Amino acid sequence: MKALIIGGTGTISSAVVRRLIEKKWEVYVINRGTKPLPEGAVSMVADINDEQLVAEKIKDMTFDVVCEFIGFVPAHVERDYRLFAGKTSQYIYISSASAYHKPASNYIITEGTSLANPYWQYSRDKIACEEFLMKMYRENGFPVTIVRPSHTYDEQHIPLGVHGKNGFWQVIRRMQDEKPVIIQGDGTSLWTLTFNTDFAVGFVGLMANPHAIGEAFHITSDETLSWNQIYQTIAQALGVRLHPYHVASDFLSSVGPDYDYEGSLTGDKSVSVVFDNSKLKRAVPEFKPVVSFAEGVRIALDYILAHPECQKEDPEFDRWCDKVVDTLERVKEGFR
Repeated sequence: MKALIIGGTGTISSAVVRRLIEKKWEVYVINRGTKPLPEGAVSMVADINDEQLVAEKIKDMTFDVVCEFIGFVPAHVERDYRLFAGKTSQYIYISSASAYHKPASNYIITEGTSLANPYWQYSRDKIACEEFLMKMYRENGFPVTIVRPSHTYDEQHIPLGVHGKNGFWQVIRRMQDEKPVIIQGDGTSLWTLTFNTDFAVGFVGLMANPHAIGEAFHITSDETLSWNQIYQTIAQALGVRLHPYHVASDFLSSVGPDYDYEGSLTGDKSVSVVFDNSKLKRAVPEFKPVVSFAEGVRIALDYILAHPECQKEDPEFDRWCDKVVDTLERVKEGFR
């Protein structure tokens, strides 16, 4: 079986590439060639946005599956349709579970949950991409499958709700220094975290799967945790005491415009979500997530603490956190 991966070096796509190689697929990866690929993957160096160059590279090729991991706006999937219509038996588009309407009428999310997100342009663009692709499926038989990941992480990332532009590390430092750590809301909303190797099992199982054509699937762990539990699990893995500081999501959005909390919090993480994976499990019986968050976060911390390049300081975010905490404490003091 032959697959073309567009992207191939991100948190999700890198795990998919590795699993495909393990499964003896013929794997081609098209990207700018700035990061190494695992042995067994064939690199096709090109900017996917250079449509003429990509068309030239694939002119004599066909694929069993084309997987789009870096399509964010309708123009990207419209380009892909022009490139791959007639050249692949399946096109898998990576959308996002943030596209689901939140709060939904039922906190248990299925693939039939309506799609809407008035708070986050990223999610609205993903919805528009899905709509175009499904139109091409209905009208022209384009063999599309939609995949909606939720919060997927790997050994180089710690999943958090509130962080700065440089990612998770400054929050880890605050934990180590026993400083207050901001958690959105009261920390009791429910969330689902998925290790990328578990995700890859579900994703690869959908590839060349006739039950996946014209369908949408989310791929997530079956483990659901509150945000308080998530942060406490990280602190326990670090061997430190957590000092949680709960702040309303709308307040964080109003005082942290540079961090897009309106989209990532109000439009996504501040709302409880529990995913029903029964549709995926019917299509891919081998999908059985095995990496708990307690295990996954220890894997990640072991790697990150041993690799200084993953430890990106963010003094601006650190000062911002201190300012938020100090300001709210002064307000509290004024009512005593």
